[in-house]
Parts: sequence; C-alpha cells; structure tokens
Amino acid sequence: MAAAMPASVSEEPLIRVEKFNYAYGNHQVLFDVDLNMRSKDVTALIGPSGCGKSTLLRAINRINDLVDSARVVSGGIKIDGVDLYAPEVDVISLRRNVGMVFQKYNPFPRSIFENAVYGLRVAGIKDRHDLDEAAERSLKAAALWDEVKDRLHEMATGLSGGQQQRLCIARAIALQPRILLMDEPCAALDPIATARIEELILQLRDQYTFVIVTHNMEQAKRIADRTAFFYKGRLVEEDDTMTIFNNPNDPLTESYITGRLA
Repeated sequence: MAAAMPASVSEEPLIRVEKFNYAYGNHQVLFDVDLNMRSKDVTALIGPSGCGKSTLLRAINRINDLVDSARVVSGGIKIDGVDLYAPEVDVISLRRNVGMVFQKYNPFPRSIFENAVYGLRVAGIKDRHDLDEAAERSLKAAALWDEVKDRLHEMATGLSGGQQQRLCIARAIALQPRILLMDEPCAALDPIATARIEELILQLRDQYTFVIVTHNMEQAKRIADRTAFFYKGRLVEEDDTMTIFNNPNDPLTESYITGRLA
C-alpha cells in the first residue's frame, strides 16, 4: 500500500470488515464482525462503553499496532480489496490515506501553522510554497482559516477547545486522506463547538469517507448515513441510520437507543 489507494467502484464498499476477531493478549474484544462501509458515507459506530467500537475504529488504520498485546485473531479488514494486515502493507502509507481524529483534541505544542502542516513535514515536504498552500487549504476545509489566518504563528494551545479540535481535523486532512476516522470527536466539547464540528462533517462528506464512534444518539441521527450497533464485542445490527433509530430489527438495538440498555 505504498501507492495511493485507487478510487472505489460506485456503490461498492470502500471498507470491508470480514469475520474480524481481535484481542488484547488473551482478552478477545471483537467477535466475527462483518461490516461494509461505502465511499463518501458517514458511518456511526454506537454501543455501550467497552463494546469494541473504538477498537474496530483504531484497527482500520492499525493504530492499535502501537499496543504490544493487540493482535488479529482471525479475519481481516480490506480497503478496496487490499488486506490491511497483509505483510506487504506499508503502515505509514495506510495512515496517510486513513486519517484519525481523537476524542481529546491534541494539538502539538507548536504554532497553528506547524500543526496544520505537521504531517507534510513528516512526509518530507519542505517547499515553503507547498506548505503555505496546504496549510491554507486544510484550514479552510476545517472552517478555521478566517479565525486564525492572522495568527498562524501563535501557539495552537491558545485556541479554544472547539478550534483546537478543528485544527486537529485540518492536520488530518492536510495529507488529503480518503478516509477520516473520528473517535468521539465532540465528547470534550460544549454544545456550540459540537455543532460546529457536526456542520464541518456534513460539509466534508462529499470529499471523505467518515467512520465515527459516538455515544451521542442524537449526533448519530444528525450526521450519519448508516449506523452500526455493537454490544459486547459483536455487531448486533447495521442499517440506514433512520432505520436503526425508527425501526430496528433487533430488540437489543431498540433497548439501547431507548435508554433501557446501559
């Protein structure tokens, strides 16, 4: 996967999770997960804490590789038919194609500009014109440019929480990935900042494929095309979001979305 991933076929799943079993040491956390995610969709992963949804999210760009005990038991995850856990896969290239935004906004203790272009510098891009262009492009895409264009060399940690999270999104999209993974991106934000992030996701949905972990049922309804419900490491049900919330097939799903299942 050293080269950029090819464009996916229309209506064909971009991401395929196939009989995926995953464990930390001897503790298995995902069981036989089968899930397809289409290009340019927003897919929400919902379920109680500890149900495996964040583990699945992190498995899509192999950031779990950083955990010594993490391992694939069986099955796999494919992007455009490429097995992400095949020995020949270039993990650095994979993570350039599959960006990640975490629950707690985590700008580096550097300037706003240096945060925006951090991934490009790591990739070896040094040309100042290219960096300036990428910073402006990504900050505009993250709806942050007008707020920071006159203070790009100020410390990023001086921004508000919502601005810092949008800067983290800008940092992720500066590398122009195809997929953006978001692990509860609004959990640490107030309602106004949350609304800005949701608006941003809706604005960017035609450019990126989103996979989002959220505990906020209303948020899933507002932004997700499809929703997958997990319980105790298993995928219980996946469907169009409105079907999941208005006419779920499984009683477990109904119990969770109505608040009767913790």
